[in-house]
Amino acid sequence: MREYKRPPIVCVVGTSDSGKTTLLEKIIPELKTRGYRVAVVKHDVHGFDMDKEGKDSWRLKRAGADAIVVSSPTKIALIEDVDHDLTLDELRERLRLEVDIILTEGYKRESYPKIEVFRQAHGRGLLCSEEEELIAIASDSPIEVGNARWLHIDDAKAIADFLEERFSLKEKER
Repeated sequence: MREYKRPPIVCVVGTSDSGKTTLLEKIIPELKTRGYRVAVVKHDVHGFDMDKEGKDSWRLKRAGADAIVVSSPTKIALIEDVDHDLTLDELRERLRLEVDIILTEGYKRESYPKIEVFRQAHGRGLLCSEEEELIAIASDSPIEVGNARWLHIDDAKAIADFLEERFSLKEKER
Protein backbone atom coordinates (compact mmCIF):
# COMPACT_ATOMS: atom_id res chain seq x y z
CA MET A 1 0.00 0.00 0.00
CA ARG A 2 1.23 3.50 -0.82
CA GLU A 3 2.20 5.86 1.96
CA TYR A 4 -0.75 8.04 2.93
CA LYS A 5 -0.24 11.75 2.30
CA ARG A 6 -2.75 14.21 3.71
CA PRO A 7 -4.19 15.99 0.68
CA PRO A 8 -5.14 19.66 0.94
CA ILE A 9 -8.81 20.48 1.41
CA VAL A 10 -10.46 23.41 -0.38
CA CYS A 11 -14.07 24.29 0.33
CA VAL A 12 -16.23 25.66 -2.49
CA VAL A 13 -18.93 27.68 -0.76
CA GLY A 14 -21.72 30.03 -1.74
CA THR A 15 -25.39 30.74 -1.31
CA SER A 16 -28.04 28.39 -2.65
CA ASP A 17 -28.13 28.30 -6.47
CA SER A 18 -24.91 30.33 -6.80
CA GLY A 19 -23.32 27.65 -9.00
CA LYS A 20 -21.13 25.63 -6.63
CA THR A 21 -21.79 22.29 -8.35
CA THR A 22 -21.42 23.83 -11.80
CA LEU A 23 -18.06 25.33 -10.82
CA LEU A 24 -16.85 21.97 -9.47
CA GLU A 25 -17.98 20.32 -12.72
CA LYS A 26 -15.63 22.68 -14.56
CA ILE A 27 -12.65 22.47 -12.18
CA ILE A 28 -12.56 18.67 -11.80
CA PRO A 29 -11.97 17.82 -15.49
CA GLU A 30 -9.30 20.54 -15.71
CA LEU A 31 -7.44 19.06 -12.73
CA LYS A 32 -7.90 15.53 -14.12
CA THR A 33 -6.34 16.50 -17.48
CA ARG A 34 -3.30 17.64 -15.50
CA GLY A 35 -2.98 14.20 -13.93
CA TYR A 36 -4.37 14.89 -10.46
CA ARG A 37 -6.56 12.54 -8.46
CA VAL A 38 -9.49 14.54 -7.09
CA ALA A 39 -11.99 13.71 -4.36
CA VAL A 40 -15.15 15.68 -3.66
CA VAL A 41 -17.04 15.79 -0.38
CA LYS A 42 -20.60 17.08 -0.64
CA HIS A 43 -22.05 18.39 2.60
CA ASP A 44 -25.77 17.81 3.12
CA VAL A 45 -27.04 19.27 6.38
CA HIS A 46 -30.45 17.66 5.81
CA GLY A 47 -29.20 14.07 5.65
CA PHE A 48 -29.48 11.75 2.68
CA ASP A 49 -30.18 8.17 1.70
CA MET A 50 -28.18 6.60 -1.15
CA ASP A 51 -29.69 3.15 -1.00
CA LYS A 52 -32.70 2.24 -3.09
CA GLU A 53 -35.47 0.35 -1.40
CA GLY A 54 -35.32 -3.35 -2.18
CA LYS A 55 -31.60 -3.43 -3.14
CA ASP A 56 -29.41 -5.89 -1.19
CA SER A 57 -27.46 -3.12 0.56
CA TRP A 58 -30.73 -1.46 1.62
CA ARG A 59 -32.04 -4.79 2.94
CA LEU A 60 -28.83 -5.48 4.90
CA LYS A 61 -28.81 -1.96 6.38
CA ARG A 62 -32.45 -2.34 7.33
CA ALA A 63 -31.58 -5.67 8.98
CA GLY A 64 -29.34 -3.76 11.39
CA ALA A 65 -25.86 -3.50 9.88
CA ASP A 66 -24.03 -0.42 11.17
CA ALA A 67 -21.96 -0.16 8.00
CA ILE A 68 -22.27 -1.50 4.46
CA VAL A 69 -19.45 -1.52 1.93
CA VAL A 70 -20.35 -2.23 -1.68
CA SER A 71 -17.30 -3.25 -3.68
CA SER A 72 -16.82 -3.92 -7.38
CA PRO A 73 -13.78 -4.12 -9.65
CA THR A 74 -14.15 -0.41 -10.49
CA LYS A 75 -15.52 1.36 -7.39
CA ILE A 76 -16.46 1.11 -3.74
CA ALA A 77 -19.15 2.76 -1.65
CA LEU A 78 -19.48 3.03 2.11
CA ILE A 79 -22.70 3.63 3.97
CA GLU A 80 -22.13 3.97 7.69
CA ASP A 81 -24.15 5.28 10.61
CA VAL A 82 -22.41 8.11 12.46
CA ASP A 83 -23.28 9.82 15.73
CA HIS A 84 -22.42 13.36 14.58
CA ASP A 85 -21.73 15.44 11.48
CA LEU A 86 -18.09 14.50 10.82
CA THR A 87 -15.63 17.35 10.36
CA LEU A 88 -13.43 17.46 7.28
CA ASP A 89 -10.43 16.45 9.41
CA GLU A 90 -12.35 13.40 10.65
CA LEU A 91 -13.43 12.47 7.11
CA ARG A 92 -9.92 12.89 5.65
CA GLU A 93 -8.35 10.71 8.36
CA ARG A 94 -11.14 8.13 8.39
CA LEU A 95 -11.32 7.62 4.64
CA ARG A 96 -7.60 8.07 3.83
CA LEU A 97 -8.34 8.74 0.19
CA GLU A 98 -5.34 8.39 -2.13
CA VAL A 99 -5.90 11.69 -3.91
CA ASP A 100 -3.96 14.88 -4.57
CA ILE A 101 -6.68 17.31 -3.49
CA ILE A 102 -10.05 17.20 -1.77
CA LEU A 103 -12.63 19.71 -2.95
CA THR A 104 -15.80 20.19 -0.97
CA GLU A 105 -19.18 21.59 -1.79
CA GLY A 106 -20.22 23.34 1.37
CA TYR A 107 -18.59 23.22 4.79
CA LYS A 108 -18.64 27.02 5.03
CA ARG A 109 -18.06 26.86 8.79
CA GLU A 110 -14.95 24.64 8.62
CA SER A 111 -11.52 26.24 9.03
CA TYR A 112 -10.19 25.41 5.57
CA PRO A 113 -9.30 27.57 2.58
CA LYS A 114 -12.44 28.63 0.75
CA ILE A 115 -13.36 29.65 -2.76
CA GLU A 116 -16.68 31.47 -2.68
CA VAL A 117 -18.95 31.33 -5.71
CA PHE A 118 -20.62 34.70 -6.08
CA ARG A 119 -23.02 36.16 -8.62
CA GLN A 120 -23.79 39.87 -8.44
CA ALA A 121 -27.20 39.33 -10.09
CA HIS A 122 -28.41 37.29 -7.12
CA GLY A 123 -28.37 40.45 -5.03
CA ARG A 124 -27.01 38.66 -1.95
CA GLY A 125 -23.83 39.48 -0.08
CA LEU A 126 -20.77 37.29 0.36
CA LEU A 127 -20.90 34.48 2.92
CA CYS A 128 -17.23 34.73 3.84
CA SER A 129 -14.79 37.39 4.85
CA GLU A 130 -11.02 37.16 4.56
CA GLU A 131 -10.91 36.23 8.26
CA GLU A 132 -12.80 33.06 7.34
CA GLU A 133 -10.02 31.54 5.17
CA LEU A 134 -11.37 33.13 1.98
CA ILE A 135 -8.62 32.63 -0.62
CA ALA A 136 -10.57 33.33 -3.81
CA ILE A 137 -13.87 34.49 -5.19
CA ALA A 138 -15.18 32.86 -8.35
CA SER A 139 -17.53 35.43 -9.79
CA ASP A 140 -18.98 36.65 -13.05
CA SER A 141 -17.69 40.17 -12.32
CA PRO A 142 -14.58 41.46 -10.52
CA ILE A 143 -14.85 41.76 -6.75
CA GLU A 144 -12.25 42.56 -4.12
CA VAL A 145 -12.21 41.26 -0.56
CA GLY A 146 -8.95 41.52 1.37
CA ASN A 147 -6.27 39.27 -0.11
CA ALA A 148 -8.74 36.92 -1.80
CA ARG A 149 -8.04 36.57 -5.50
CA TRP A 150 -10.82 37.21 -7.99
CA LEU A 151 -11.17 34.45 -10.58
CA HIS A 152 -13.73 34.42 -13.38
CA ILE A 153 -16.35 31.79 -12.66
CA ASP A 154 -16.09 30.38 -16.21
CA ASP A 155 -12.27 30.15 -16.31
CA ALA A 156 -11.59 26.63 -15.04
CA LYS A 157 -8.00 26.80 -16.31
CA ALA A 158 -7.22 29.89 -14.21
CA ILE A 159 -8.86 28.33 -11.15
CA ALA A 160 -6.85 25.10 -11.60
CA ASP A 161 -3.67 27.19 -12.07
CA PHE A 162 -4.49 29.00 -8.82
CA LEU A 163 -5.01 25.71 -6.94
CA GLU A 164 -1.73 24.29 -8.30
CA GLU A 165 0.16 27.40 -7.24
CA ARG A 166 -1.53 27.87 -3.87
CA PHE A 167 -1.14 24.25 -2.75
CA SER A 168 2.12 23.40 -4.56
CA LEU A 169 0.41 20.52 -6.34
CA LYS A 170 3.04 20.29 -9.08
CA GLU A 171 5.69 19.62 -6.46
CA LYS A 172 3.89 16.60 -5.02
CA GLU A 173 4.56 13.11 -6.29
CA ARG A 174 1.83 11.68 -8.39
